[in-house]
Amino acid sequence: MDLTERFINYTKFDTQSAEESESVPSTPKQLVFAAYLKDELEREGFDDVEMDEKGYIYATLKANTKKDIPTIGFISHYDTSPDASGAGVKARIIRQYDGADIVLSPGIVSSVEKFPELLLHKGEDLIVTDGTTLLGADDKAGIAEIVQAMCYLRDHQEIEHGDIRVAFNPDEEIGMGAHHFDVEKFGCEWGYTIDGGDLGELEYENFNAAGAKVYIKGVSVHTGYAKGKMVNASRLACEFNALIPVTEIPETTEGYQGFYHLLGIESRTEEAKLSYIIRDHDRGRFEERKRLMEESARHMNEKYGDGTVRVELRDQYYNMKEKIDPNMHVIDLVLRAMQQCDVPPKVVPIRGGTDGAQLSFRGLPCPNIFAGGVNFHGPHEFVSIQVMEKAMQVIVKICELTAAYND
Repeated sequence: MDLTERFINYTKFDTQSAEESESVPSTPKQLVFAAYLKDELEREGFDDVEMDEKGYIYATLKANTKKDIPTIGFISHYDTSPDASGAGVKARIIRQYDGADIVLSPGIVSSVEKFPELLLHKGEDLIVTDGTTLLGADDKAGIAEIVQAMCYLRDHQEIEHGDIRVAFNPDEEIGMGAHHFDVEKFGCEWGYTIDGGDLGELEYENFNAAGAKVYIKGVSVHTGYAKGKMVNASRLACEFNALIPVTEIPETTEGYQGFYHLLGIESRTEEAKLSYIIRDHDRGRFEERKRLMEESARHMNEKYGDGTVRVELRDQYYNMKEKIDPNMHVIDLVLRAMQQCDVPPKVVPIRGGTDGAQLSFRGLPCPNIFAGGVNFHGPHEFVSIQVMEKAMQVIVKICELTAAYND
């Protein structure tokens, strides 16, 4: 099976995760693909293949040399975003893309005006959707590249390598992917998530991240008799959100700038709930943002009475740079691998997070490498076959260079 066939086959599985779920994984359909993937690894001859009850998959490509080589690992997640449907994905290949607008389905067009990044892939073979679902390159492209790279090393014994561990997990898209990852079982000195975007992306800085739930308690009274009695939680929800600076939201920020993002509002007169995510690369500024949410609640309670507004904050992950800086050999290996594979590196901060951020704080330095997907989480997502092949080559080269790490 070649890389393209493997990836397209993966996209046929609906693995969408669910934000509000309390189960692990958050949706049972993820386990259907996990079981398939476990069987595939066994068929391909991997060692130590196992899947735990939560759907975390681990496997090993055994060393082909007796040299003392660090054990390294490669990780990808198999869930897809709750933001768009992952059911019934109809992937198709556009051969030698000509730079024109792409008609996904009648009336659904990926235009170069709206998506100029398409032009970076003129002449390449693109895998796209039919415009009704996401594609799932985030992160099934990463899984396909890892599996294909390991098969390549298996079949090319002339390339020396140590033990290489691979792991695939659920629920990354809802910030829970690393929570049940067994770092000790993984047994690596360092690792890489293959979960980045376009060609050459290398990321070892990410947002500090928290989630916030704001609960507002109102008082419902017949509108004809409401004066001095009604407390309209829906209106107070709007008032609370107005306390968030409009210059510090995703629509108005870029690069290292942090933000508050209102995910949704559920409201009626008697009660309301607002859901936010809070992001900032700078840890101090991150803490200030959380304090602003709490101060906004205090302000509202002073105005409308104690207990009217309640904020629950939950840290999700932190900036991995703090843990990567003392282990820069992990980055140097990737840069050398990219150079030898003719991939121009793009070292950029992630305006988001990866499982590697959490794993880095649990003792596994784990930067993020490109997988090739573009326009994640929506129907205009696409991936270049040539970029996927480059990602696979970089993985192989990292393993080869690691074999000479102690020389």
